[in-house]
Amino acid sequence: MRKKIVAGNWKMHTNIREGVALASAIDKAVEKSEIKSEIGIIIAPPLTHLSLINQVINDERVCLAAQNCSSESKGAFTGEVSAKMLHSVGVKAVIVGHSERRAYYGETDEILTKKIKSVIENSMLPIFCCGEVLEQREKGIHFELVKSQIENALFGFTSEEYSKIIIAYEPVWAIGTGKTASSAQAQEMHEFIRKTVESKFGKDLAENTTILYGGSVKASNAKELFSQKDVDGGLVGGASLDADEFLEIIKSF
Repeated sequence: MRKKIVAGNWKMHTNIREGVALASAIDKAVEKSEIKSEIGIIIAPPLTHLSLINQVINDERVCLAAQNCSSESKGAFTGEVSAKMLHSVGVKAVIVGHSERRAYYGETDEILTKKIKSVIENSMLPIFCCGEVLEQREKGIHFELVKSQIENALFGFTSEEYSKIIIAYEPVWAIGTGKTASSAQAQEMHEFIRKTVESKFGKDLAENTTILYGGSVKASNAKELFSQKDVDGGLVGGASLDADEFLEIIKSF
């Protein structure tokens, strides 16, 4: 049975004091609530917060993630942080290929493949993001686009390597816009992604792949989205900055 996950991507929000307080509030809320133990909970604070936040969460219940990592393992890469460095401060998962990284920093499928490989080699889980912008959906090429992102970035891995990857589908037009793909649109793309994975890695691995929806997930729409057959949880942005709302999203399963 594939894992159900709610992951919070804080992006470039909170200072260290605010971030530690938020992580602590989430951890305490999860501990007090009757949340099913099989639901995975992930938070991805800014890089500067990781070490301190690792000290205030129960990492058996709340998984610490980074929002990005370098494609290189070490060297003269000023300003970069390697997967090995992240692992050393308690990080267990890394978001790779978020639409903002692709759009603002020109990250290519080749770069993302290297990042994923480095994350896996350092015993962490990659959360691989894929998805289309509004223009691509309106042109009707969204399936083709997402398929190419998955094929180019993931199809070079062995089945064993691939089994460690989480996929997050981001309809880019629904991130930070207040727009949300309908539950039917989300299900349609998640089912397509699962079939694309099956074409390379087989039915068993495809059925065990956790696919998250990432597009303006809120407490008000999470239950409907998570009820879809192929939607295994959410990659949550702004709503993850409020401990109470994030908890409500987690409880939507």
